Amino acid sequence: MDGIITILKPPGMTSHDVVSYVKRLSGVKKCGHTGTLDPGAAGVLPICLGKATKLASFVTEGNKTYRAELTLGMATSSQDSFGDILEQVGASSVTLEQFQEVFRSFRGEIRQTPPMSSAIKVGGKKLYELERAGKVVDVPSRQITIFDLKVINSWDWSTPYPRVLFDVTCSKGTYVRTLCSDIGKALGCGAYMSFLLRTCVGSFTLERAITLEKLAELITNHQIGQVVIPMVQAVTHLPMVEIHSSALKSISSGGILYPSGVREVSTKIFPEDLVRIQCNNQLLGIFIAKQENYEESVRMIFKPKVVFPA
Repeated sequence: MDGIITILKPPGMTSHDVVSYVKRLSGVKKCGHTGTLDPGAAGVLPICLGKATKLASFVTEGNKTYRAELTLGMATSSQDSFGDILEQVGASSVTLEQFQEVFRSFRGEIRQTPPMSSAIKVGGKKLYELERAGKVVDVPSRQITIFDLKVINSWDWSTPYPRVLFDVTCSKGTYVRTLCSDIGKALGCGAYMSFLLRTCVGSFTLERAITLEKLAELITNHQIGQVVIPMVQAVTHLPMVEIHSSALKSISSGGILYPSGVREVSTKIFPEDLVRIQCNNQLLGIFIAKQENYEESVRMIFKPKVVFPA
């Protein structure tokens, strides 16, 4: 069985717990997730089955959307509700208008420093492993993009701990709990993430996600095929390159795709872009665009990253 299932991860389970459960339930030997979702969070968790496990890192290239709640006036060690309280300043003097002004400033390209409780590796060790060992290291910041940021509702203004529910669409590698913490720092009162629901990963949406209970029911009734998404649909966020059938043998063997083998492209492609190579709606691989310069001409070729033989 090759494809992807969109699971609605419940709070309290790690992403690895969900993978183990799906693997045991389905009997599929190869199974993996496309990016860790915090144990306390719920939401969309695409699970790759069979050959689709090779697509995991490419699925995460798509943007992600979350519905989150932040609570002002308090900072925690993990930047969410599961950490130790580090500071209680209170935010009764902060108004919604002041919050909105600071909130809007976080749109666009910003620098973010991942939390110590994250799975980011520094010196070959995951940060949460170093934290558990009592070690503190300098964590390099990185550039992320906040594409959209919108307040949905808010409560308890003029009290020590106002709460704000918001939606955020962001690039790969964004930590929403760090976003909440940074907003609190900018307001001078501290903040932590008190709720998180991931609603979209690339083309995988909450509307198509199923619970683990529903998955068990489908497997028992031999109907799992109803919810397995074909591999080609998992990477629709990547530009499409349709090839001529004459190039099929070469591409399936891991060969370079040259302009003569390209039948159609879905959009303008730039050097270093990842693309999906397909023929008659069958995914043949993920390739990377490379520009070759000659004295009088320039051409784009595509080199394989992952190949799925036809």
